[in-house]
Amino acid sequence: MLTTLAIANYRSLRSLTLPLGRLNLITGANGSGKSNLYRALRLLAETAHGGVVNALAREGGLSSTLWAGPERITRRMQLGEVPIQGGPRQEPVALKLGFAGDDYGYAIDLGLPVPALTAFSADPEIKREAIWAGPFLRSSNALVDRHGAVAKVKDGRSWRVVAKHLNPFESMFTQLADPERAPEVLTMREMIRGWRFYDHFRSDRDAPARLPQLGTRTPVLSHDGSDLAAAWQTIREIGDRAALDQAVDDAFPGASVEVDISDGRFGLVFQQHGLLRPLCASELSDGTLRYLLWIAALHTPRPPSLMVLNEPETSLHPDLLPALARLIGQAATKSQLWVISHASRLIAALEDLPICNAIALEKELSQTRIIGQRELDEPAWHWPER
Repeated sequence: MLTTLAIANYRSLRSLTLPLGRLNLITGANGSGKSNLYRALRLLAETAHGGVVNALAREGGLSSTLWAGPERITRRMQLGEVPIQGGPRQEPVALKLGFAGDDYGYAIDLGLPVPALTAFSADPEIKREAIWAGPFLRSSNALVDRHGAVAKVKDGRSWRVVAKHLNPFESMFTQLADPERAPEVLTMREMIRGWRFYDHFRSDRDAPARLPQLGTRTPVLSHDGSDLAAAWQTIREIGDRAALDQAVDDAFPGASVEVDISDGRFGLVFQQHGLLRPLCASELSDGTLRYLLWIAALHTPRPPSLMVLNEPETSLHPDLLPALARLIGQAATKSQLWVISHASRLIAALEDLPICNAIALEKELSQTRIIGQRELDEPAWHWPER
């Protein structure tokens, strides 16, 4: 489980360190930084897939994603005694992302490339990466240290160099994940690759979940929900079938869901009290179909270490939100969950759960901060120095 997330100089997240729990509820007004926080976490996940530089490019490049305000905001600026203005830069340009967990922590520092004869001079470079044991980085608990093109691993009380010519545009997860040379890198890479993000379930008329699909065993629902029926059948065979049926009845009392299989194609059928025939997926309302997608995603037989739900209330009737909160609470007993929401009824239901860690965001002078968090409330955190 992640215990701390730290972000510096990413869009409105000039400097943010969040304490995390088993179930994390991210709320805030429009424009407070919820989406930036979500995108920063997605960007952090891209390091393990070798795509962090490409992901930044899709967002407009490093110059577009960097904090656009002054390097330092003084007390007098906050009080309005002097205008918000920049000055001579004291520190190098750096976009930093990191987290600490129960076992290991990881941080990455991206910056501007050294001017050279290349057509890719706008690509950011990875300046530092570090993996450590414990809640925050110290010299005594560092396990892997990448500085530019050189990477070394802790070997007893000394360091052993394992690479001298790393590509500056690729994470060490891509170049060093070796069970013999750097087992900590491999462990961390596989853990991050297991993170699961759901933010784009389709429920429109042409949504793949509405159509029968060739079925294969599906312990993990796809990000767009196209394999819903196969995932449902997989849960019934190797997952918690009773919990699956209970989740349907909790949201739609008296209803049941079955999987129709014809010529290898799987499709859902929805039987509701009072109807003389079941409804196929193409006949379901957007809200009903989307809720069934959430049931399948949250009852996965292969729970990830981290699951992130971005605005799960989309297209749902408000009366379904208390049942969704119960569904999320049950899933949080098996995985660490992030829920980003602005639906007041879902927020209230989740906040009633004892395991809920509610984080409310706001903007002050265009930078995102946690409402009520004082300086001494922040978890201990140290970035690796360049």
